[in-house]
Amino acid sequence: MKTLTVFTPSYNRAHTLVRTYESLCRQTSDDFEWMVIDDGSTDNTEEMVKEWIVDNKILIRYLKKENGGLYTGYNTAYMAISTELNVCIDSDDYMPDDAVESIVSFWRKYGSDKYAGMLGLDYFLTNEPIGGVFPVHLKEVFFYDLYLKKLHSGDTKPVYRSELTRKVAPLVGFEGEKNFNPVYMALQIDQDYPLLILNKNLCFVEYQQNDSMSASIFHQYFNSPKSFCKLRKLEMILKRNTWRNIMRVIVHYVATSIISGNKHFIKESPRPFLTFLLSPFGGGLYLYFKYKANK
Repeated sequence: MKTLTVFTPSYNRAHTLVRTYESLCRQTSDDFEWMVIDDGSTDNTEEMVKEWIVDNKILIRYLKKENGGLYTGYNTAYMAISTELNVCIDSDDYMPDDAVESIVSFWRKYGSDKYAGMLGLDYFLTNEPIGGVFPVHLKEVFFYDLYLKKLHSGDTKPVYRSELTRKVAPLVGFEGEKNFNPVYMALQIDQDYPLLILNKNLCFVEYQQNDSMSASIFHQYFNSPKSFCKLRKLEMILKRNTWRNIMRVIVHYVATSIISGNKHFIKESPRPFLTFLLSPFGGGLYLYFKYKANK
């Protein structure tokens, strides 16, 4: 059995998926399986991937599902993966040639059930690390601490133990809401397990201006408010948090609760008293979200 599953949720990205595939064909180690999660694409993704399977250059597993959004692709992958480790490479991104070898060799040397996995770097196509490299002294980290302690300012590439990702899947969303951030599952794992630091490029990232998850965040607040509320409620009770950040999270929770039309958001909050006190600020943030979404 292979050690690593590289999984790629994809929706109508046949034009960029080719680059992902070619990068995997160049890997210096074949100790991986590529799992393509087709989120109901209407382009030629299925025909193209099936041709690659016949070519048999790398081990490919193709799963097609009804369109449901990125988090449902993670759900499908996490419940189907059988390898020890897994990593998500988006359909518009690709891996450097030695990424699989770096992941597997690093894990064999330092990995154990003490860790959730490892955390590598994302790079721009210009070969520069997004947000810079990790601090040299940093050997392991809890995922949420990257933000809380300002240890890194850019996107990163987590590689998880599949035993743990199976335990947090499926992420239960809400009908009609497709923009539930899969980071919810990462934060659940983060409660108990740190990640080893692999200060190395594991993924080249190209941000899509039209349809990436980060390109239309204000519209997403209105398209998936219940999902954002659920994420904020989890953040309120994380073990490693600060009161300052908890207050920020609550203000966001109030804003998205107003969008969702939930009149019982104070009662349903894990921190109802603070939520009551910060409600006026949440109302102000809601107005800001509305302004930005309508621009």
